[in-house]
Amino acid sequence: MTVGGRTFSLRMQEEDLGDIYPGMVRYSVELWEKEGLVAVFRTNSFEYAPTMTYGAREAAERVFSSWERDLAGDIEGFLENNSLREPIPYQSPPETPGVVVIQGSPRPGGNCSILASWTADEAQQLGKPVCVVFPHDLDIHPCIGCYQCYNTGTCVYEDDMNSIIPAVEKCRLLVVCTPVYTNTVPAGTKALLDRFQALHASRTLGRRPSRGTRGLLLSVAGRKGKENFTCVSRVVGAFFSLVGISAEKPVLLDGMDETRDIRVIPGLETRVRDAVRTALRKD
Repeated sequence: MTVGGRTFSLRMQEEDLGDIYPGMVRYSVELWEKEGLVAVFRTNSFEYAPTMTYGAREAAERVFSSWERDLAGDIEGFLENNSLREPIPYQSPPETPGVVVIQGSPRPGGNCSILASWTADEAQQLGKPVCVVFPHDLDIHPCIGCYQCYNTGTCVYEDDMNSIIPAVEKCRLLVVCTPVYTNTVPAGTKALLDRFQALHASRTLGRRPSRGTRGLLLSVAGRKGKENFTCVSRVVGAFFSLVGISAEKPVLLDGMDETRDIRVIPGLETRVRDAVRTALRKD
């Protein structure tokens, strides 16, 4: 179409993203001019709940029709309101950490803090830059399952995850230190882990392989019995799998209600340091 002496091409595309999630389809409405892409709208079938009266295709068709109508009217107003806006990119950390430690306990000075300190110290002794993340002290919005990250490769929320995601993506070892709260990880830690759905979207849409990052789970439980770690292990294991991290053998410490201080457990510090050293020496 030619409007105001300028020639535009309005296109609607359908992409099968079933290799990411079975049944996922993404629709794009794109406005092109000779110089390139001018405006874009993207939506996918997973954004729409069962109770909604329309789906992704109908939403894209509505946008296509409205853009076609608006372009024939006030072209300058349309371009001002719909000009191409790229997602705000994730902010790379100033120094790429060799090791990222997620200290998932909200209790300062507790057993998870001790585990995190041993981990960080061992990594630093091996010459690796370390970043320790405290989820409960950060601004992290819970994932709302909107699936819009599969349109752009970035999350709709701009918060502290914008610097955590690139740190984890580029690190060599990710260590998750977490207590068992009601058989799973604490709420702040779960919120952080869930938000890595955006990294999965970015990698799969860009067909980018993982970087060979290793993952190590360090966890403490008050009650005795390894069955207390079932949910924690599954949650963290699923997270590692989602972002392409190879899991190392975890260190799981039960019976902490009686032991209280993990520093009294013979050989434990050496065991944790050995686990960190072993993971970092793997290719």
